[in-house]
Amino acid sequence: MASSLEGNKIAAAILTAGIIAVGSSVLTDFLYKPYIPKERSFVVATAGGEAAPAETGAAAPATAEPIAVRLASADVEAGKTAAKKCASCHTFDKGGKNGVGPNLWGIVNAPKGHIQGFAYSQALLGTGGEWTYESLDAFIANPKAYAPGTKMSFAGIPKPDERANLIAYLRTLADQPAPLPGS
Repeated sequence: MASSLEGNKIAAAILTAGIIAVGSSVLTDFLYKPYIPKERSFVVATAGGEAAPAETGAAAPATAEPIAVRLASADVEAGKTAAKKCASCHTFDKGGKNGVGPNLWGIVNAPKGHIQGFAYSQALLGTGGEWTYESLDAFIANPKAYAPGTKMSFAGIPKPDERANLIAYLRTLADQPAPLPGS
């Protein structure tokens, strides 16, 4: 008989906990009613100049200064630290082997796809030209937007100053560093 009473106590405890939980929910709904506006109040200007309601609460990214301006105050040591994000796929030594990505020695102002024997994606090769400061900045910011279909899986570096530091560091990886823009 004692064991049946223990079972009743356990069942009563579970039922009591459920009643308290439901009661708390009802009481909370009674005491707190959030105000939900009929229209969104945060407006974002679109490319056409007219204002459009924001779809999310996130602010639009700030427009970065040109890379030439950011390079003037870039920190090469901070760029070397930022390059650690790239080290899992790229090497930085002169004559270094390619990894998952190509070796980055001498990349600034080099033609795109210049490393012999590395299988670049057609998407990247299709962008043509050289790795200028501007093209490196755009590619590092968002590789998939710069060259849709690229094999590079890195999401990019959204912070403009961090990109400038990284590019300043990449510039030093050459026998004769490329001249800074505007020099």
